[in-house]
Amino acid sequence: QVQLVESGGGLVQAGGSLRLSCAASTRTFGNYAMGWFRQAPGKDREFVAAIRWSGDSTYYADSVKGRFTVSRDNAKSTVWLQMNSLKPEDTAVYYCAAGAYYSALINEYDYWGQGTRVTVSS
Repeated sequence: QVQLVESGGGLVQAGGSLRLSCAASTRTFGNYAMGWFRQAPGKDREFVAAIRWSGDSTYYADSVKGRFTVSRDNAKSTVWLQMNSLKPEDTAVYYCAAGAYYSALINEYDYWGQGTRVTVSS
């Protein structure tokens, strides 16, 4: 069982930045691909970014490409999502997830955090 705990959400003005963290409670963190997803009010959960277990490959949704950066440190069992140039449409609850496969698909991830809320004001 892998427990994931996100932190770093909050209220920020448009154009600002936030850095989300996701800490994992497993010694085998390096075996998992990690993903970030988000869910805005009244909308389905959607893919944001993913990073391979090794950290040498990343993938982003078109809506965040060039603004968000995903990274990880396997020694610290932590993955981050650096969010720059935030827009009101980035407002959502952000979730990190762990899975065996590097993917943009929700159902490829087995473990999920509780989410952290990001609100971007205009």
